Amino acid sequence: MSSTSRDSTKSNIFKQMKDITFEQTISHQCGVTMNDSVEARAIAEYMDQDKNVTVTYNPATIRIDGEGKLIFKMDDITEYLGREMTAEIFEVNTSTHYGRMVRIDDNTVILFGNMDEVFEYI
Repeated sequence: MSSTSRDSTKSNIFKQMKDITFEQTISHQCGVTMNDSVEARAIAEYMDQDKNVTVTYNPATIRIDGEGKLIFKMDDITEYLGREMTAEIFEVNTSTHYGRMVRIDDNTVILFGNMDEVFEYI
């Protein structure tokens, strides 16, 4: 906002900390954001077959969001992609994630939205 615009409206777009409130709810969502690539598109298209998964295509990234947990099976993604997908390649393609990511074995990566479910794996 330019100083001219700010002076004409006499308003501040920023809130003071005392005026900010936070919801006291717990979300059990989890997800990954990947840079757009052939591998990321294959992962997104494969995961989009699950009705509990939301895939969002942005200009340079792809988001995959879910409730509870997201299970990424490398052998299934390999078959869909047409070339090998390993957990290491998956992690390289994942630029960020939210939730707890656990690599169960060489074939399975799970993202947990509910942290209580992670305890059996750690």
